[in-house]
Amino acid sequence: MGFSRRDVLRAAALVPAARLMGWQEPEAKYSTGVNVVNVFAAVHDKQGKVVKNLLKDDFTIEEDGRPQTIKYFSQQSDLPLTLGLLVDTSGSQRRVLDEERRASYAFFDQVLRPDRDKAFLIHFDAQVELLQDLTSSRDDLRKALDDLGSSGPQLNRRNQGGGYPPGAGRGQQRGGGGTLLYDAVFLASNEIMRKEQGRKAVILLSDGVDNGSKTSLEGGIEAAQRADTLFYSIRFYDPNAYRAQTPFGNGPFGGGPYGGRRRAGGYPGGGYPGGSVNRPDGKKVLVRIAEETGGAYNEVSEKDPLNKIYARIEDELRSQYSLGYSSDRPGAGYRSIKVGVKLKNLTVQARQGYYARGT
Repeated sequence: MGFSRRDVLRAAALVPAARLMGWQEPEAKYSTGVNVVNVFAAVHDKQGKVVKNLLKDDFTIEEDGRPQTIKYFSQQSDLPLTLGLLVDTSGSQRRVLDEERRASYAFFDQVLRPDRDKAFLIHFDAQVELLQDLTSSRDDLRKALDDLGSSGPQLNRRNQGGGYPPGAGRGQQRGGGGTLLYDAVFLASNEIMRKEQGRKAVILLSDGVDNGSKTSLEGGIEAAQRADTLFYSIRFYDPNAYRAQTPFGNGPFGGGPYGGRRRAGGYPGGGYPGGSVNRPDGKKVLVRIAEETGGAYNEVSEKDPLNKIYARIEDELRSQYSLGYSSDRPGAGYRSIKVGVKLKNLTVQARQGYYARGT
């Protein structure tokens, strides 16, 4: 079966593309034959406000515990941004979709600069679907937001090398449950972001509960790290959704048709048997995705509504520092990174590592 770029993402290989957030110069990325590591970092004060006036000498970088010399430095407030929005449309999120849709309208309007930035929209439940491929059109993104929860083009899980996401079975296009969170993270990273250059970030709206992914949490995080993509996870938790759940999939997770689509495998609608007994801790999942990719975790509440969280993320994305260094050790494999600041009472938000390729 053939797929056009506009209608559905082409299958892509999970290659060890070892590079961090892209530098302004095409060569300044750590891929084959190039030994420059680039990191985007955000700095906050004790009150959580973004700090925007730091200099290169204010920062430190360690790789696997060894100090590195920062050779490149700038504040990337105007660099083009590639932005993704992943929205959980499974049963546990149906009651909050309208609020997510309204806040996302405003977010795209405020953040997206049609002449410089582009964005895409994916929703996931028992399958992962691309509602809008990369575009600079706010109108197209608004139309896609209007379609949240309806059927769109499904992302292909097969990669060019014939393999599958970590833990995936050959020939399987869907997971066996109702919330393919890890698969969505993997596919957005590997099939879209891996091909893009420059600043890249994904907003992930979910309660953090995965049910049925073929990709593991570790596999999804690795794909994001290899794609040099920051994940900003936003937990929108609806406790009523899980109270209504029964061992037979009734309530918001199952019991008949769901959004006009037949659900794939598992209990009807992808529910967890026995209520919350076997349900993973969604908060820990979302915190881990954000921390290990260099993004941030947020949780919607009365004091911190979604539109306020979006405004905070926008400010941070426009106030990042770009740091570059040449690794002092050749060879392939995962390298840990620790970015620090010399000034007191400041905290740095940056990715925790990258995948280096041997030269």
